[in-house]
Amino acid sequence: METGTQFKFFIVDDDFFCANVYKQYLINMNYNDIIHYSNGNDCLDNLHLNPDIIFLDHNMEDISGFEVLKKIKRYNPNIYVVMISGQENIKTAVDALKYGAFDYVIKGNDVYEKLELIISKIIAVKEELKKTYPGFIKRLLSIF
Repeated sequence: METGTQFKFFIVDDDFFCANVYKQYLINMNYNDIIHYSNGNDCLDNLHLNPDIIFLDHNMEDISGFEVLKKIKRYNPNIYVVMISGQENIKTAVDALKYGAFDYVIKGNDVYEKLELIISKIIAVKEELKKTYPGFIKRLLSIF
């Protein structure tokens, strides 16, 4: 996939293998600003780096993905968070969306195609927001 838009990605997953596979897949899509955190607290401590998209594992040792998601959204509701989980539980997916996740992906053989599709959706949403509110960002920044 040829990308014209560059994003800063955080990958938050305590499974080092999965995180590296996601990172390699993003590199193959021509993205290069990718940081991996093996736990939620490290991610939260580095939100000042202003990621655009966070791929967040649901089930981690130190702090649950839901808790990390809630704190990310409190810090900056404009960060696109994609919850990734091995659980096919519909309640987990609904809760992730309820807490502000952009999407919920179940780990599996097709997760990489899903990530590509989600990134395309995020690009489309950002473009639509620019068209709908073209001067909003400038007006907002002029206040400060």
